[in-house]
Amino acid sequence: MAAAMKKRSINKTSRKPSLELQSSKDLKKKHDNSTPFVGITLIIIIRLCSAVWTIIGDCDEVYNYWEPAHYLVHKKGFQTWEYSPVYAIRSYLYVWLYTIPARIVNTILTDNKVVQFYVVRLVLALICSLCEIYFYRGVYKQFGVNTNRMTQWFSLFSAGMFIATPAFLPSSFSMYLTFLSMGAWFHGNFKIAILSTAASTFIGWPFVAVLGIPIAFDILIRQKKFFAFITWCLIAVILFLVPMMMVDSRFYGKLVIAPLNIILYNVFGEHGPELYGVEPVSFYLINGFLNFNLAFLAALVSLPFVLIIQLLSRFTSSKIPIAIVLSPMYIWMVIFFTTPHKEERFLFPIYPFFALAAAICIDHIQRVYCAVFGVKGSGLRYYEFTSWIPLTVGCLFTLLSSFRVLALYKGYHASMDVYMELNRISKDPQIHPIPDSKTVNVCVGKEWYRYPSSFFLPGEKWHLRFLKSDFAGQLPKPYNTSSDGTKTIPTDMNDRNLEEKSRYFDVKRCHYLIDLDLTTSSKTEPHYSGSHQWNTIYSLPFLDASRSHRFFRAFYVPFLSRKFCTYGEYNLLQSKKLSKS
Repeated sequence: MAAAMKKRSINKTSRKPSLELQSSKDLKKKHDNSTPFVGITLIIIIRLCSAVWTIIGDCDEVYNYWEPAHYLVHKKGFQTWEYSPVYAIRSYLYVWLYTIPARIVNTILTDNKVVQFYVVRLVLALICSLCEIYFYRGVYKQFGVNTNRMTQWFSLFSAGMFIATPAFLPSSFSMYLTFLSMGAWFHGNFKIAILSTAASTFIGWPFVAVLGIPIAFDILIRQKKFFAFITWCLIAVILFLVPMMMVDSRFYGKLVIAPLNIILYNVFGEHGPELYGVEPVSFYLINGFLNFNLAFLAALVSLPFVLIIQLLSRFTSSKIPIAIVLSPMYIWMVIFFTTPHKEERFLFPIYPFFALAAAICIDHIQRVYCAVFGVKGSGLRYYEFTSWIPLTVGCLFTLLSSFRVLALYKGYHASMDVYMELNRISKDPQIHPIPDSKTVNVCVGKEWYRYPSSFFLPGEKWHLRFLKSDFAGQLPKPYNTSSDGTKTIPTDMNDRNLEEKSRYFDVKRCHYLIDLDLTTSSKTEPHYSGSHQWNTIYSLPFLDASRSHRFFRAFYVPFLSRKFCTYGEYNLLQSKKLSKS
């Protein structure tokens, strides 16, 4: 009897590793904390760093969100046609929520607007961190420790998350709430999943409602909780849509349902977003690789690969079917990859899925490798036996991500640094002799789209002015200065991106001019720094993408990128009339 038991014990310990999951109970004995304190601290630190170092890469973020926010706080800012009461496709509630940290800082701490700008960013980074932590714990509960670790790694160190986290954009807001809704779904908390999806849809971006389809399918079809689903959907409408309508109607001076208006414009409108450019599918493929590199490739093939492995081995790696879990990412890609107008920010809401899908894919590669090459009697779990696989992938992923973040900072951060310098010299009477009571005109030509917002203008009397450039589209216009500025219908405004010449300012009246010097020039985009009318008082190198190597401009490799990349000069110019005064 004893010999038989011994024989069975030997057979049990020496059999070849399989694809089967360890039980959640067994895993939690050894790993009882999905996100330890050190991990939480690291998440928060990296996200806060992104708030300080990331550039603003999209002029829509500035003119459609930072500028209205600046107007709500300081009663001055630029208005785009989307905020005209005629069209009203943007929500003031969303902008107003983001002004809360700036208002607090402005009231209690300092009137320094640059500080207010970065405080808002830091708050966004902190909110994103908290949503991520909840998501990771849900991944741990649903998929186990191995997938959770890799999901954290791919999300934490990705260049895409570094860019998206502090962005003042509805797509970033929706990304936060995707973390929250998916985390709640994995935890089995359907109430939070429904509410966060609804908040993302109503307050953020209405198109993200499609990301909630699998959650709704799980609740209605698999769980059959019809009454609970309808109840919480109605609660979400009362909590989010009704207050939004009230706030926006107050600002616009008429009944406005902003989410409906933006759908009508983008889907059924006569002109549509194609006015602002169209791109091929390769735009998103390249962008996805730049921001998630190896993880993006793994995410793309994750669902078919995992389904084949599960079909052949007849095991499941999660409580919710993997096809349902990953379907939001594929639904989103089908919709937006086939839409002519493409923007980097349109992928932000599915960044959590890129990290999760890549982690699931790598986890299944580990299982297959362990099943084929596992050593009999090793006593190691599959993820312990194959730990070199995620370690290798993770190190390469982190290296490429770091090179990408460095490339963006080294190549393009000068556009924000110049405005920081403008704030510094505004306090130096030796350089800036104009009294505080006098108007100061800061002019931009072709660099209008790199303006980091009015939070970077030193004082109330400082104004940004547009010069005529080769750009022939519509530029934003300052808000009406009356108390009902948001209700006033602006003149010279259209929804067809037609040039409005009333925006342009006389260069002779400019006190300062911010411009990028490259090798090319034109009649409306001259080399201002070479003119006898201007002195260059501050200059920084700025990447000339058209004359730089494609790889080394995209990924900054120390000691090599400088050899293969060409830089222009990002200049802060001062009128010689001012320097003589």
